[in-house]
Amino acid sequence: MNTIDVTMALVVGGLFAIGFYLMLQRSLMRIVLGFILLGHGTNLLLLVAGGTPGRPPVPTGTTEASARTADPLPQAMALTAIVITFGLTAFLMALAYRSWRLSGHDEVHDDVEDRLIGTARERAEAGPAPDRDEGASASDRDGAGPAPDRDDGGTAPGEAR
Repeated sequence: MNTIDVTMALVVGGLFAIGFYLMLQRSLMRIVLGFILLGHGTNLLLLVAGGTPGRPPVPTGTTEASARTADPLPQAMALTAIVITFGLTAFLMALAYRSWRLSGHDEVHDDVEDRLIGTARERAEAGPAPDRDEGASASDRDGAGPAPDRDDGGTAPGEAR
């Protein structure tokens, strides 16, 4: 194993680590930059997997020369990965630009429906709800207690209209 192999392995690992870290952020531009770094790391990994540079891709006729040929498949895969990365980067940039035009920022917010589903799942995992009548006064049981706060015309979140 050469020093260049170790160096390239560290560079590829660093590109993948930084790319995945950026893709886990909430900013769409950081997600796009993380995707670009992952694409560059993939291209570098494919080119390193091709073997030592400078070898001929086609054997010259001798058996010794055919054993020392370069593998053209990683080079073809790297070219394909470059095209795919460019296309997806352009698409992600268009999505980020559209999101910025609609909302004025590139921050991805939590989905309200996901929060409601998560809350319902947490309640279901917690077990049955405690009985509310045990600690309530007589005025609360017959409906004379305070009305719940509702700001949307009479329906609470999650109720049918």
